[in-house]
Amino acid sequence: MFNFESSMDACFTAFDKNGDGKLDIDEFRLIARALFRNDKGKIYSLEEDKLNEVFKVFDQNQDGFIDKEEFLFCWNHWIKIIVRPISVFLIVDVQNDFISGTLNISNCSAQQNGLDVIEPINRLLENVDFDAVFYSLDWHPSDHVSFIDNIKQRPVHSTSPISAENAQTYDTVIFAGPPPMKQRLWPRHCVQDTWGSELHKELKMLDNSIKVYKGTNPEVDSYSVFWDNKKLTDTTLCAQLRIKNATDIYICGLAYDVCVGATAVDALAIGYRTILLDDCSRGVDLLDIEKTKNTVIKNDGVIVNSDQVKAMVEGRDRRPELGYKLAMELKANLML
Repeated sequence: MFNFESSMDACFTAFDKNGDGKLDIDEFRLIARALFRNDKGKIYSLEEDKLNEVFKVFDQNQDGFIDKEEFLFCWNHWIKIIVRPISVFLIVDVQNDFISGTLNISNCSAQQNGLDVIEPINRLLENVDFDAVFYSLDWHPSDHVSFIDNIKQRPVHSTSPISAENAQTYDTVIFAGPPPMKQRLWPRHCVQDTWGSELHKELKMLDNSIKVYKGTNPEVDSYSVFWDNKKLTDTTLCAQLRIKNATDIYICGLAYDVCVGATAVDALAIGYRTILLDDCSRGVDLLDIEKTKNTVIKNDGVIVNSDQVKAMVEGRDRRPELGYKLAMELKANLML
């Protein structure tokens, strides 16, 4: 396997097999085979149609070859990031109320135990050298729109499938707004400065980590750690990730099919290489968990277990899905 720690010139020369000063699709295929491998040398295949799409991103003059100048862009903006990603760990809402409090997810239909995520998360915090670690917290005011016991504080829209009088916990109603807004109703949870809103005491807290608070607006819920559900207001996360020059986001926590899933989908939409940690997440509904997984995979995210993370963060396990995702983001930016 070629050593991608060497210089750009050495890399270009190594893969320019016929010495004509440019790379054709077959030579680029060899780069992909060398690049997308795990830490044991197993080659991950990049589908042929996707390989061709990636090749076209770097063949900027569309002459069927990647010349040395075009390869310089490929090296700096694609290969170097794949080999040396800037990885952040985002731990979503591992708070008391979701584990043993008012919204204990083990009481939901999937019957999963939120406590299960703490050991694998702690192991990652101890053993993997992430470039940054974030903890998000649901941080609701007491009059929050999502609380079932606040249902009569706001008018329900005429199109709502369920009236305020008949609404039960976990039902979805439509509030009048303006504008009209769908809202799933939850037990009162994670009220600011209460025991239920605290991160679980067994969760390891790293020095220099960053807390991100969400759901602070009483009028709109906020599943994603990036935005509220109406995309009206972003949190501090977007700015912090830009400061860190993050390329890869590892996401896990509670609940898999609600806040974790919404955060992963937003990370992909914004353009980050996104990795969802399966054994570090627990959810509410099994069907919704599967939908979450399918959405992440469909949008070129990756789902792994915690024992695979260290090699990925260190650039020794390089996934083609994430390489393809990065190339498509480069393509989108070139078209702006």
